Amino acid sequence: MPLMMSISGVRGVIGESMTPTLAAELACAFGSYLGGGKVVVGRDSRPSGIMVQQAVVSGLLATGCKVVLLDVASTPATALMVRRHQADGGIMITASHNPVIWNGIKFLTSEGLAPPPEQAKRIFEIYHQRKFALAEVERLADAVADASTVDAHVNATLAIVKPEEIAARRFRVVLDSVNGAGGAEGMMLLDKLGCEIVPMNLEPTGRFAHVPEPLAENLTDLCRVVREQKAAIGFAQDPDADRCAIVDETGRYIGEEYTLALMAKYLFAVQPGPTAANLSTSRMTDDLAAAAGGPCRVFRAAVGEANVVEVMKANGCRFGGEGNGGVIDLRVGPVRDSLVAMALILQLMSHSGKSVSQLVAEIPHYVMIKEKFPCPSERIARVLAAVKDRYAGRRINDIDGVRVDFDDAWVHVRGSNTEPIIRIIGEARDEPRIRELIDEVRNISDQLP
Repeated sequence: MPLMMSISGVRGVIGESMTPTLAAELACAFGSYLGGGKVVVGRDSRPSGIMVQQAVVSGLLATGCKVVLLDVASTPATALMVRRHQADGGIMITASHNPVIWNGIKFLTSEGLAPPPEQAKRIFEIYHQRKFALAEVERLADAVADASTVDAHVNATLAIVKPEEIAARRFRVVLDSVNGAGGAEGMMLLDKLGCEIVPMNLEPTGRFAHVPEPLAENLTDLCRVVREQKAAIGFAQDPDADRCAIVDETGRYIGEEYTLALMAKYLFAVQPGPTAANLSTSRMTDDLAAAAGGPCRVFRAAVGEANVVEVMKANGCRFGGEGNGGVIDLRVGPVRDSLVAMALILQLMSHSGKSVSQLVAEIPHYVMIKEKFPCPSERIARVLAAVKDRYAGRRINDIDGVRVDFDDAWVHVRGSNTEPIIRIIGEARDEPRIRELIDEVRNISDQLP
């Protein structure tokens, strides 16, 4: 099984491409890049997490780093603790929504973000060249533990809502944490918001109760429990709890795209201003911004959390996110955060007095299709250029692949950062229209010599 290396980090299969030796050497490279300093290390709940964590800690200590250990923690909580400790960087040990056989190492800057491409490139150069700056024995220190992570993350999230207003509604909420890292944090948050919690898969065993990506086909049990328990809402986290998908009170999966849209619906109403989303995110947020008027608008970014945050900061956006259920509120941190999503959506329900299905019905509906097809890396640029030529005269954004906007639809074509494939994501009011556009793009590629 190949090792996946990108600016988002490194992922591999335990015992094959992800080994203790690899983990230690990557940590040595990161510590060498930092020149020592303080590094916060968290991990999700995977059974391989302790093994990878100990290897990572060894590599960091070997380069003279001062290590703060968080044990099991979500990615947004780990990023928060990097900032709280004023650390030089962080490492989150997670493979996100990948199956349990996978694990990964995600490097974090002092802000808790994935490093920019030039920094990631330098870290990997140090790793590949084995140019590790190992410390003399006098600089070696013990790792120290910090047990305050859950409290810190929950309290930071509570500060952006009105807990007493939410608590007055006594919402019954089903929380499915897929036996990942978000259970303890999610439970504490919902408890402090006065919710009646119906727990699902909260134990952080890392033995995922279902396929961990929070897609409709993987959340049928959550939908059923929401119906049976007559709950007001169901939330699904992914294993490192930076993404959140929603099930409405009827037990209907409404999807990850609505997470950002519902957040925007609330924040546009109470604190109007701009937001940011990546090129592959639904047009629903643009429609909500247009309806809200005034300073509300959407700035588009390249795919990737760090890219969205960069655009947010450049344009004065307090919140933003991606259509994979990852919302960002800079008051808590510049990182996708499932706790932020849950708190703000419950605040929207409390503020409006409406159910999830009623709120969703007020948002313009689209059909989104996502596809991918093999394409040699050296051919991807030619395909993108051909797509751009074919739709010359349309609204085109080429900061990350090519996105073409039409009055009634859009399509985004981009090469993968880790595989020789092209991804096509598109959205329209109905399925035949978006299927037509996606087929057009496929034909453009097929007709190239």
